[in-house]
Amino acid sequence: MRALAVLLACFVTGTAWTQTYPVRAVRVLVGFPPGGGTDIMARVLAPRLSETLGQPFVVENRPGATTNIASDMVAKSAPDGHTLLFTTSALAINMSLYKNLTFDALRDFAPISVFAESPNLLVAHQSAGASVKELLAQARAKPGSMNYSSAGAGTSQHLAGELFKARTGTNIAHIPYKGTAASLTAVIAGEVHFSFANVPAILGHVRSGRIRALAVLAPKRSELMPEVPTMQEAGVDDVIVPVWYALLAPAATPREIVKALSDATVRAARAPDLKQKMVEQGADPVGNTPEEFAKLLREEVARWAEIVRISGAKAE
Repeated sequence: MRALAVLLACFVTGTAWTQTYPVRAVRVLVGFPPGGGTDIMARVLAPRLSETLGQPFVVENRPGATTNIASDMVAKSAPDGHTLLFTTSALAINMSLYKNLTFDALRDFAPISVFAESPNLLVAHQSAGASVKELLAQARAKPGSMNYSSAGAGTSQHLAGELFKARTGTNIAHIPYKGTAASLTAVIAGEVHFSFANVPAILGHVRSGRIRALAVLAPKRSELMPEVPTMQEAGVDDVIVPVWYALLAPAATPREIVKALSDATVRAARAPDLKQKMVEQGADPVGNTPEEFAKLLREEVARWAEIVRISGAKAE
């Protein structure tokens, strides 16, 4: 009888909680500096969550340790839905790249929804050649003389570079920067020869001619840049590195709150105006359920562990 009373009290409390959620502004932590694809997508989603759920959703950039600082903060936050993580494939990558993480991507988070996804591209300074073939010819002519930038050790751009090196048998140095914006600035300035970046972050630079797109790391070409070949079409097999943008909460967050957030995210992803906005920036809207995202996250942790093994990538 007592156990039944406890269960009933929990049910009533949980119901009341979700009826009033959120009760204050919600922090949405992003583990990258402003200007990159993850930050852009977070700022597309946050205002729509505010409209749907009735409280401000405030994006906070907490860069550092390849998103691990932001991830750790959210993992250890109160599980009440008022501190969330908006992140990308780095969450899955870091599980195998870092040996002493203070959190577990599969244990310490409640997956909410994948908001959007986008392919990565190989982009280069004008001096690096007009094609992947020319870039590789330079790299092979003088091993160790070329370098590439990334948004930081452990990002999908870093892993893309290491996988590219492994598949092509080239000796190219990795130069990590603090965020995508800094990484791309280095390419534009000629500080590095090439980089990997997602479409939302790179599209404006490619269209302006400041940077050259050489290949898409996806099974098919980008609709926004149909003239850019896939990596396979450019002569390099098995370098497919997509990136997803997703929302998560601390693991013990009540299911009703997770569902409310997931429903709001799906609604945003399917809104015609936001869909058009994302497509124009090179991202494809997704909007899946917590269960679908949880399955994807498990698969991504396993897939990236294999890529880390193949590439020999190490946290720097």
